[in-house]
Amino acid sequence: MKKGDYLNKILRSEKTVFTVKDIVLLWREEDLNAVYARLNYYVKEGDLHRVRKGVYVKNEEYDRLELAVRIFTPAYVSFETVLAREGVIFQFQTAITVASYLARRVVIDKQEYSFRKIKHGVLLNPTGVKQEKNFSVANKERAFLDTLYNHTDYYFDNLRSLDWDTVFSMLPLYENRRMNRQVERLSLL
Repeated sequence: MKKGDYLNKILRSEKTVFTVKDIVLLWREEDLNAVYARLNYYVKEGDLHRVRKGVYVKNEEYDRLELAVRIFTPAYVSFETVLAREGVIFQFQTAITVASYLARRVVIDKQEYSFRKIKHGVLLNPTGVKQEKNFSVANKERAFLDTLYNHTDYYFDNLRSLDWDTVFSMLPLYENRRMNRQVERLSLL
C-alpha cells in the first residue's frame, strides 16, 4: 500500500469508529509498531481523533451508538436506550446503555456510556439483537428482558407495545426463575 492510501482506506470506510484491531485488518498490516506510528501521526495532524486508548474516530460527527459497542466488545445497545426509543419507558435518557461482559460507566466527549453486565450465554446469543448500520442493538423485547435481568423492581410505562410471544420465546435464554415469575405477572397487566 502506498503512503497516502492508509488514511484514505479509513476515510472511505462506512464506519465512523475504529479500534486498533479494525485498522490492522483494514490495512492488512502485521507490524503493530508501524500501525501505532501511523495512527499517532494522523492524530497529531488532525486527520483522526483518538477518543480513548485504542479507539479512533474519523471526525467529531461520529456515531455515538457505534462507539458504545466498540469500547468493550462483545456488546450491544440495550436497556433504557432501546426502551425509551421504542416508547416502553417515557423517562428522558442521557446515558447510552449497553449490554456487555462487564459493568462500567465511561464518559467520552461529555456522553455517558453505561455498560451493564449480562451473563456470557445471553450476551453472545443473537436472538433479538439486530445489526443497525455499524452496531448491534436489541429489539424492544430483548431490551425489556435485559432490564428485568438486571433490575428486580423496574417500572415500565407502556408494556402494550411488546410482543409477548416474542418475550416468552426469548425468556428461556436467561435461565432465571425470578424473571419467569416477573414476566408472567407483567404480561397479565
